[in-house]
Amino acid sequence: MGGGLKLGGGLGIIIVLVGLFFGKDLTGLVSQMPVSQSEQVQGKTGDPTDAEGKFVDGVLESTNQVWAGQFEAMGRSYEEPKLVLFTDMVQSACGNASAAVGPFYCPGDYQVYIDLSFYAELKDRFGASGDFAQAYVIAHEVGHHVQNLLGISDKLQKARAELSEKEYNKLSVKLELQADFLAGLWAHHAQNLKDFKLEEGDLEEALNAANAIGDDKLQKQSQGEVVPDAFTHGTSAQRMYWFKKGFETGDIKQGDTFNSTEL
Repeated sequence: MGGGLKLGGGLGIIIVLVGLFFGKDLTGLVSQMPVSQSEQVQGKTGDPTDAEGKFVDGVLESTNQVWAGQFEAMGRSYEEPKLVLFTDMVQSACGNASAAVGPFYCPGDYQVYIDLSFYAELKDRFGASGDFAQAYVIAHEVGHHVQNLLGISDKLQKARAELSEKEYNKLSVKLELQADFLAGLWAHHAQNLKDFKLEEGDLEEALNAANAIGDDKLQKQSQGEVVPDAFTHGTSAQRMYWFKKGFETGDIKQGDTFNSTEL
């Protein structure tokens, strides 16, 4: 995480943060260096044809509907992100990324990148199974897109050079918790969509996923101790709290994690 990270080209901050979100070591996976033609895998765009792809596409469409309404209420137009499904490796505006990175959002091309095999890892490694756990992950990435459109991500990037690592980590936590809040807000309003149905146990699946990938739990599992100053995404309790707050309030004004005393 050292050095100046640039949004929209080379090593993008969001891809790094999302990699940390899933406990991934991104060293060497995302690079500013040009890649060979054989490595430039563009991924698949357009309507998916398999069941998993259709599910992801359906969740993304529900986020488009919810956020179009939210932006309209703010007097703004919502620019929809594009979905890219890939296998093994993909080239984005944020650099060349391996599937080991996990799902990520690239602010440079407004695209959400997902390797569907990740969902098996979500279940097997993190113990977070269920379709709504998967939907939560997608909604979180779209939350980063919303932050990008609102200029929040850019403000964080500009502050990077002026902050110590400890201070920057605190802002990173707030950015990620806000994305969790925005995912909860999506779930709140998606219930009103024609083709969306929140079933019994769905909320618990999302909260279980948020709990499984908190910084404290991941650090304890990987290194046997918890180092709060190194947190970049928030504790399990914080992640669950902000997703639930978004779900219960459905009010974007309640999601200012940067000025909140509830962290």
